[in-house]
Amino acid sequence: MESEHTLARMSPFDAQITAYETGSAIVRRAAEGLSAAQLNTRIAPGLWSIQEVIVHLLDSDLASTHRMRRIVAEQLPLLIAYDENAFIEQLPSHALDLAVVLELFEVNRRCTAQWLRTLPADAFAREGVHTQRGKISLLFIVEAYSKHVDHHMKFVDGKRAALLAR
Repeated sequence: MESEHTLARMSPFDAQITAYETGSAIVRRAAEGLSAAQLNTRIAPGLWSIQEVIVHLLDSDLASTHRMRRIVAEQLPLLIAYDENAFIEQLPSHALDLAVVLELFEVNRRCTAQWLRTLPADAFAREGVHTQRGKISLLFIVEAYSKHVDHHMKFVDGKRAALLAR
């Protein structure tokens, strides 16, 4: 049985926060059993490799964490979009140690989830202005990033199947 102290610390948004936090295990499984060459193979022109997808998820998560913290700390902050394709094309994802990328992704999600659970319920309604999406709330970001991993895993599953069939 949970103590009153534990229940008092639970966020009313715990289901969303838990879904966000558990995304790191899904990303880690996506890379299991593949060689560095397989992880860095683009199965067709214009498609990202599995490693590029994973590095994109990290880049995106780091940006989203910053946005979440600014929404809570600042009054209606401006949230700048970034060009994810430029990040993949200009930053050498293939040269990164995937174990470090996965560890940072996991630790960032775990730390962010811990921080989110400390917030009062009304903090999730706070907003920022995204340069592409307009006004977005903290809850919107948490929910969007809970689904972001699943969105990309559909593509990763197809890439894995193509690579393993070779």
